[in-house]
Parts: sequence; structure tokens; C-alpha cells
Amino acid sequence: MTELDSTLDSSRQARDEPIENQMTSRHKLILVLLLGAQFMLAVDFSVLNIAVPTIGSELGFELSSLQWIVTGFMLPAAGFTLLFGRVADLFGRRNLFLAGMLLLGVASLVGGLAQSPGMLLAGRMGQGLATAMATPAAMSLLTTSFPEGPLRRRALGLNGTLLTGGFALGSVLGGVLTELLSWRWAFLINLPVVALIVLIAPRVLSDTGERIRRRLDIPGAVTVTGGLVSLVYGISATERNGWGDPIVIGCLILAALLLVAFWFIELRSPHPLAPVSVLKRPTVRWGNFAGIIVISMPSAVVFQMTLYLQDVLDYQPLASGLAFGGSSIAAIAGGLLAPRVIGAIGGKRTLVIALAVQGLGLLGLLAVGEGATGIYIVLAAVAVAFFGHAMGLVSYTVIATSGLPDEEQGLATGLSTMSQQVALTLGTPVLAAVAIYGAGTVTGVKANVGGVLDGMHLAVLVGAVTSLAVAALVAALFRHGTTAKS
Repeated sequence: MTELDSTLDSSRQARDEPIENQMTSRHKLILVLLLGAQFMLAVDFSVLNIAVPTIGSELGFELSSLQWIVTGFMLPAAGFTLLFGRVADLFGRRNLFLAGMLLLGVASLVGGLAQSPGMLLAGRMGQGLATAMATPAAMSLLTTSFPEGPLRRRALGLNGTLLTGGFALGSVLGGVLTELLSWRWAFLINLPVVALIVLIAPRVLSDTGERIRRRLDIPGAVTVTGGLVSLVYGISATERNGWGDPIVIGCLILAALLLVAFWFIELRSPHPLAPVSVLKRPTVRWGNFAGIIVISMPSAVVFQMTLYLQDVLDYQPLASGLAFGGSSIAAIAGGLLAPRVIGAIGGKRTLVIALAVQGLGLLGLLAVGEGATGIYIVLAAVAVAFFGHAMGLVSYTVIATSGLPDEEQGLATGLSTMSQQVALTLGTPVLAAVAIYGAGTVTGVKANVGGVLDGMHLAVLVGAVTSLAVAALVAALFRHGTTAKS
């Protein structure tokens, strides 16, 4: 090639690159469809949180059973995600996504028409199972529809923004629907969205690449699903029974045994559910570890601040939910900015910075007290933390799904989705236990507000220090691993 040809070729590449990085009309339609589904599923996770007491009194739940309205969703959502992520690779992502959407519609109808606790819990468990099916399938469709690089980073940035916004909006929407209409609309509102997605998806979505035709690793599926279900149930039961309860201890031991068994099964399986070579990749392993901290610490601290606003500052539940509207705006800004930052300095450096910003925002909450100015501290500090949280969500997803072939994207997105679900389950009871320890023996909130504040401060400190420590750890680990840019 002559020097002139080389110059012309370089010039042509420079002109073509921006075009390749632009989204087509089909790309935009895929984004609207998949992100709309992801947003709806994120809303479903938290939409009933504020309505739980109302549902309990109307349907006759026993007080000890109320937590199942939340746990019934979390168990299948976290327990089956990794399995369905791999099923998407083996048998088709689009088909699994559509099946998940159809199940979500049926489960939402059952929950919305529920006349008994059993019927409502069946609806919630169906929603959780639908989430486990649809979320990794949607994520792998997203990552395989957009080539690795700027387009995928932009798509994942929008996805992270809507996931954070959906979770935050869920509580607000649940409060509004419960007060103005009925808690039943928190279920029924899904039906028209599901119908629209099921109608459009077959015409827009297609599975890229060849499906892997091989047998499903049944022993691996049984052990990992059983282990994750035991883990989530054990953790969620701590809110009612405490960490020393025999059932909690038994579930956590069983989870550890099953997950260790899963690891050894995968080492020997000819067709592993999750190839150990993928699990050992530093980007997959440490990206998902950091993702658990990115998700768990802010969500757990927000729970503590919700209690602070209601029990110390006497805000009503709906007003407490609306108070976090600013954090949703900050999260949207962080999610939209993340792809540009990743493009400039790399996903790993962005993840470290995001964790640091998250930790510093949480540290600001140590200033809250009994005075009315506490609300302003909460608004500002949580907004900073959620800005970092959203950037961290996008960057860890980019890291954990990069460098893998299309046939393993379902597994990769299943792992990242599983990390999110487990993190949402793990953070709140862990920091609640820390808060109880910090508060000492308190018979009632009003009996010892100072003790309650001490407990909240300790929980916030643990959340902040954990975020900052993991930022430093990830920086050190990635410094000795692959290149800093991803």
C-alpha cells in the first residue's frame, strides 16, 4: 500500500467511525422496548414497599407473614436468574424474554385480583420468576444487539439510569397509587405495558449468533438455584428472626454448601452451566463483587434514612418517598454521564471513582440529627451518593459483560443481574443489624431517639467505609490485572 493509499484509508476510517457509532432507527426501537421492560421490572421490585401495611389489613395477612410480600418476589428473582441467564444462551434469548413478559402479565393479573394472602403471594412469586427470566434475557439481547464499544456503553448507560430510576420511582408510585386509587393498580398497571411489549418484540428483536445446542447442566442448575434461594431466604429472614435464629443459620450454611458443590460440579461438568473459565475472569469476578457493593450500600442506607425521616423527623410515608426525588435526578445524571467517562478513562477507573463518590456521599449523612435541617442533609448527601451509585452500576455492568463472545452474554448478564438481586437482598438486613447494634437495647423509637440516631450513624458509617474500601481494593486489583481501559 502506498503512502497516499494509507492516508486515504485513515481518512476514510476517521469519517466512518462516527457513523458506526451512531444508533440506527432499529437500535433506538430495540432500546425503547428492552429498557421499557427493564424499567417496569425495576419498578415492580419496590412498588409495593409502602403499600405492605394496607395490603396486610385488607387481605388479612398475619403480621409475621407481611414480609413475604417482599420476600416472595426476591426469592425467585435472585435464585433463578443465573439459571435463566444460561438458558437464554442455550435456547434463545428472545423466546425467553417473551415467555418472561407473558408470565409477568399473568402474575400481575393474579396479584391485582387477589382475594386472599395465598393468591397475592402467588402473584408476587410469579412476578419474581418472570423477572428472573426476562431480565438476563433482555440484558443479553441488549449487549448482543450493540457492538462492544461506544454504542454498547451508551445502551448500558441508559439501562443503568432507568434501573436506578425505576427502583427509586417504585416506592413513590406505590404510595401515590395506594393513596389515590388502590394498591391493586400497582399490579394492574403492568398489563398494558406487557401487552405492548409482547406485540412489538417479535417484529423487532432477533437472536444474534448461533444458539448453543447442548444439554443443560442439571446438577449445576439445582445446586446454584438451591444455594441462591437458601441465601436470599436466610438473609431476608434476619429482619424478622435476627441473625442468631436457627433457621437463618441453617439456611446460610445450606447456601454455602450448595454453592461450594456447584463450583466443584462446574469444574467437572462437560457442559457446565457457568464455565469456571468465565467465573475466573478478573473482570467478571471483581466486576460483580464491586457491583454488589455499588447496589447494596446505597439501597440499605436509603432504608435507614427513610426510617430517620419517619421516626425521628415525623414525615409521612408518601412525603418520605417523595423526599428522595432529588436522588433520582442525580442518578439519571450519573447514568447518562457514565458512558462518556468510561469512553474517556475506561470502565475500571470509572468504577473506582464511582465507588469513591458513593462513599463520600454516604459519609455526609453522618451529620444528620434531631433538628429539622436533617432533611436538607439527607437530600444533598443521598443525591451525591446516588450520582456515584448510578455511574458505578453502568461501569460494573460494562466491565462484567465485556470481552466475552455472544454465546456467553446470557451467562454474563445473568451473573450481573444476580449480583443486583442478591445485593438488594443483602444490604438492608446487614446494615439494619449494624444499626440495632449501634442503638443498643431500644424498646421504642420515641423512648430513645439518641440511641436510634447512634445506630443509624453507625450503619451509615459502615456503608460509606465499605464503599471507599472496595474502591481502593478494586483499584489495586485491576492495577495488577488487565489494562485499565475496558
